[in-house]
Amino acid sequence: MNYDTFIDMVAQRAEVDPEIAVDLCQSTLEVLADRLTGGEAMDLAAQLPQPLQALMQNPPNRAERFGVSEFVDRVAGRANVDPALARNGVRAVLTTTREAVTGGEFDEVMSQLPRDFRDLVEPSLMPGGRARKR
Repeated sequence: MNYDTFIDMVAQRAEVDPEIAVDLCQSTLEVLADRLTGGEAMDLAAQLPQPLQALMQNPPNRAERFGVSEFVDRVAGRANVDPALARNGVRAVLTTTREAVTGGEFDEVMSQLPRDFRDLVEPSLMPGGRARKR
């Protein structure tokens, strides 16, 4: 997936203008890099469109531990948006990331996050590309 398609998909999913989608992508991926181990952040970055790769190139030495609420709050602060929009943006970015990278890579990312992060991914796109069973 190329950069423009990634941004357009995030904008559509979050129902925002492309400029805001760019801010949400940057903020979400920067916070995600803080949350993942350095190696995993680099592995994910390698599969993202080129302009987005740089956002994950300098992960911290150790993954920070925080949950979804703090994740969303950090994204809201970085993107300068309210928490509700940040939550929709995080959902849009994670779902689009799932489509942009291999299923195995997305599974590895999700394995480093608490289970409640899975609820931020659109239900039809659960890790491994399987539809959510009810």
